[in-house]
Amino acid sequence: MTLHELTEALREGGIDNAAGEARELFLHFGGFTPAALVGQDPSLWDPRLSDALTRRLAHEPLQYILGECAFFRETYDVSPDCLIPRADTELLVEQAIALLPQGGCFADLCTGSGCIAVSVLANRTDLRAHAYDISENALSLAERNALRNGVGDRVAFHASDLLREGITGTFDALLSNPPYIRTGVIDSLAPELAYEPRLALDGGEDGMVFYRAILSNCLGNLAPRGVILFEIGYDQAEAITALARAYGLHADVLRDLGGNPRVAKLTGGGTNA
Repeated sequence: MTLHELTEALREGGIDNAAGEARELFLHFGGFTPAALVGQDPSLWDPRLSDALTRRLAHEPLQYILGECAFFRETYDVSPDCLIPRADTELLVEQAIALLPQGGCFADLCTGSGCIAVSVLANRTDLRAHAYDISENALSLAERNALRNGVGDRVAFHASDLLREGITGTFDALLSNPPYIRTGVIDSLAPELAYEPRLALDGGEDGMVFYRAILSNCLGNLAPRGVILFEIGYDQAEAITALARAYGLHADVLRDLGGNPRVAKLTGGGTNA
């Protein structure tokens, strides 16, 4: 199969970035360098490529097929046990890197692949973290990602149902990209999302159940002058602002590169504030 043939097969199958994904598959399975694909139409005859094409045409996410993805400045192992790290979440990572105090410790709630905790730690060598998730499989993957990116000695992973229980310790920041899609909306979204764990997507009837639970169960673990950083949906700015106010907090909503509300920065809480 040539690069052009693979591109056309993906395009005819309704894959938006057909040319880009074809290149990624050739790089991954053929060992080509990026330069070798510029202006060229190489061939690759490998049963793994044919299998990958079949899976992608069934709308399985490319990241699961490759088994890894890039996020922030790091690379992560991924599997259907976790949500695929997305560029939207990089804004939260940037804020955490900028705001956490020297020598601080933070909690990453609903860690999934571990991408938030690991990327913050990888870019702030003075920090420590505790990461929580209900899924043992996701925690195993997150621990592997911590080791892959050289931060395994600065993060501890914990199994926890954050809807029903709190955490232990005091933290300079609580970071979370929790499930925040409304239950009734999930089935109408892109078919690729059907491959990702519903547990990591479903935020309840109004999409806010995890934000309420985290503030109810974990606010007491926030250090004086600490900060909470939540990733939010594009339509949740008003709801998260009202929820923060109900807990005596102030919310600043930050927008992503597309101009959509993406990160809520909550301040004004803390165990001794």
